[in-house]
Amino acid sequence: MRSLRFPRLPLTVAAAFLACSAAHAQQERVLKLTVNPSGFAPYLASHAKNSGAHLMQANTPAGWAAKRRSRLSTPMGPMAGPGGPGFGGDSSGWGVHGTRYPGDLQYHGGQVVQSAKEVLIFVNTPTSGSCNSIATCWGHPHQFLSDLGSSRFIHVVDQYVHAHDGDRYRPSRDIIEVSYPSTSPYTGTTTYSDLDMQTIVYYAVTELGLPSGYHAIYDVFLPPGQDECTGATSCYSPDDPGTFVFCAYHGTAVLPGVGDTLYTVEPFQNVGGCSVRPQTPNGPLVDSTNNVLSHETIETITDPNVAGYWPTGWWNELANGLFGQEIGDECSFLQWNPAPPATPGTSPTVYFDPSTVNLNGHWYAIQPEYSNSQHGCATSPGDGFQ
Repeated sequence: MRSLRFPRLPLTVAAAFLACSAAHAQQERVLKLTVNPSGFAPYLASHAKNSGAHLMQANTPAGWAAKRRSRLSTPMGPMAGPGGPGFGGDSSGWGVHGTRYPGDLQYHGGQVVQSAKEVLIFVNTPTSGSCNSIATCWGHPHQFLSDLGSSRFIHVVDQYVHAHDGDRYRPSRDIIEVSYPSTSPYTGTTTYSDLDMQTIVYYAVTELGLPSGYHAIYDVFLPPGQDECTGATSCYSPDDPGTFVFCAYHGTAVLPGVGDTLYTVEPFQNVGGCSVRPQTPNGPLVDSTNNVLSHETIETITDPNVAGYWPTGWWNELANGLFGQEIGDECSFLQWNPAPPATPGTSPTVYFDPSTVNLNGHWYAIQPEYSNSQHGCATSPGDGFQ
């Protein structure tokens, strides 16, 4: 059988290094990659397998409607998952004498991520205006991930992945700036699709010799004004409220010649429906980025394989309004301004309401994550942590 071959893409390594704080011994190296997938797009579209995504829904009417629809379709019963009581063979969702804690997550037999390098990919970084660099468009997500990986906070996931060493989740030294066509080869419009995200990750892996599998996570950041959809009416689209369903998501796909690939998609978060409340330690642009990045990273660690009808990691299978929610969904709190009920004829402003936490000596505003061992939302692994 004749194998398909595609031309290698131009790759240049930036001469300069991003500035790092004194607390970080490893400097960040920027690699620039130009991707022109026009000839490859049909091949990837037909050969990518088992792709799936778990959405972080936006605080918008379209996002709330999508959440209501998913709850209405929830199977009913004492345990609403596909296997009934005890599905997955794990008892950690049960308390003393069989008491059920309604927020606890259940394990469904699949992969988890015990350690990983996290690779940051920035798409079409603007060069003018107030957003004209990684720092001015997204803040410092590389430093944030480094601080998160060095913190007690990250050890909330130990109970789910059965690993306890420090420094298991670290950002890669290399940061990738990708130049990608403004018109998607998949949609024929300026709105990107999930296949565009997979294409960007595919070329980052194959052109730069980066790893795939369950020890690598690729974070794809989109610039302000860039819409992206996972379906016809399920989009990040602040300019089209009728389809503005999600803020971000994590996904998995089996890419041709690459295999299992884990990735997250982080559109620009400092917009109504996705931003954190005002007066956070680093301001709304930085903390909105970090809040969603921590949400998607930790959900990827605890429930990476979201392809197919039933995700196979940790999620809530109870028919109590929490069905299908992952470790971050249950702790994504909101602040309403004005508080409901809103004045008739007006729409309240709704923000994510994170916790203020210290990670490796730096303050951030990020949401807590659900802890089965504490039966609640937590920003540390608890007093019993070793």
